[in-house]
Formats: sequence, C-alpha cells, structure tokens
Amino acid sequence: MDGVVVVDAANVVGSVPDGWWRDRRGAAERLRDRLAVLAGTGLPGRPGVPGWANDPPVDIVMVVEGAARGVEPVAGVRVESAPGSGDDHIVAVVAAREEGRPCLVVTADQGLRARVTALGAETTGPRSVRPNGSP
Repeated sequence: MDGVVVVDAANVVGSVPDGWWRDRRGAAERLRDRLAVLAGTGLPGRPGVPGWANDPPVDIVMVVEGAARGVEPVAGVRVESAPGSGDDHIVAVVAAREEGRPCLVVTADQGLRARVTALGAETTGPRSVRPNGSP
C-alpha cells in the first residue's frame, strides 16, 4: 500500500525568511511546484523520511490556508484549502486516510506533530521538501 505525504504549506513556506509574507499565494505556488517534482522523483533520503516516501510516484497533499487558499493543484500534488485552521484540516486529512495507509506529515509545528502522531502518522521537518535541504 502506497503512503501519502501531507504538507503543512504555511509552516514549510514560513520556515525560510525569503520574503514569502509579501506574496503568500505565490510562495505556496512555488512550494507546490517543488512538490510536483518530488512527487515524480521521491523525497530525498534524509533522516526522518521513511523509505516508502523515497520511491516515486509519491502521493502528495498540500494543505493551504489564509491568503494561499485557492492555489490550484498540479499533476502529482493535490491541494486542499483549509476552510478554517490549516492544522485542523491536516489532522482531518490524516484521520480520513485509508486504514493502514502510511502517512508522513511535513511540518515543524510541535503541536500538530503530536496530533498526527496520535493518529499513526510519521512526521518530518520542512527541510525534507525544501530545495537542497534548506531550512
């Protein structure tokens, strides 16, 4: 059974102070495009990334919130706009996955990590999907 990678877009985008706050939607679109590449190649082999996530194709769900709502999906990346809290929507996505399906949540948010781990998901930080492993 293939796993699913759920990406906390706001947390990953916010992990690098590169001016993302001036164009939140554009920053989310750039992340989506990076994730589309990873969907086809697999996530880089890094500590905290399970082996199944290294083998393409990778099923990726990117959850957006706030000003990034409405970012369109692309091949390899399903984009879900959280109607309220992004964290709550990520928890709902993890909870709704097929029973026994492996899940990796990409976030540095410790509270969210605890919530999804309680549902059986694994977690890893933003560096696992940032170019060249940048923060």
